[in-house]
Amino acid sequence: MQQENTIKDLQLRIALYEDMRAYNSLYLLLFDGLHRFAFSIVKSREVAEEVVSDTFIKLWQKRKEILEVDNLKVYLFVMTKNFSLNHYARMNKMLHVRLEDLAVEEVIEFNNPEHMLISNEIINRIHAAIRQLPPQCRLIFQLVKEDGMKYKEVASVLGLSVLTVRNQLAIAIKKVTAALPPQYMALLQFHDRFSPS
Repeated sequence: MQQENTIKDLQLRIALYEDMRAYNSLYLLLFDGLHRFAFSIVKSREVAEEVVSDTFIKLWQKRKEILEVDNLKVYLFVMTKNFSLNHYARMNKMLHVRLEDLAVEEVIEFNNPEHMLISNEIINRIHAAIRQLPPQCRLIFQLVKEDGMKYKEVASVLGLSVLTVRNQLAIAIKKVTAALPPQYMALLQFHDRFSPS
């Protein structure tokens, strides 16, 4: 909720006052999530960085219009998706690319102090379980669990129903938690953190 309020405040400052500091703050706040999302499509960190830059350039160009945008975070994820798919299509000389046809790379990172207590074997099991998820399921898992998006936001970004997002996330959680030995469940409290709310 705090991030939503911060984004709304930055959105107003950009739209009303052309505030470059607010624009830079918004960029820093959302860059990591947008970069991971773009990378999952374009498979190149450099290209993903370009895609995010293009997204923010376009945002600045449309700064007067963004007051009409209800959810700027979702708006930026959709814009990033479109730029990523356009790049992917250009590179592969395809006329039409569907998100569900892409092989989404694993981009979930376990890098907070709590995860550092987990053995490499368990982390490898978690990563293996995530890699085995179908691409759309893996992407939904990333957007909800890594980027903290709500089901409705993910549904808007990916053009899916909220029910589909909820079901795909439940499948992902079930498969990822099934990869863990029972004795680690209590230590990780993984199921509680990764259960749909």
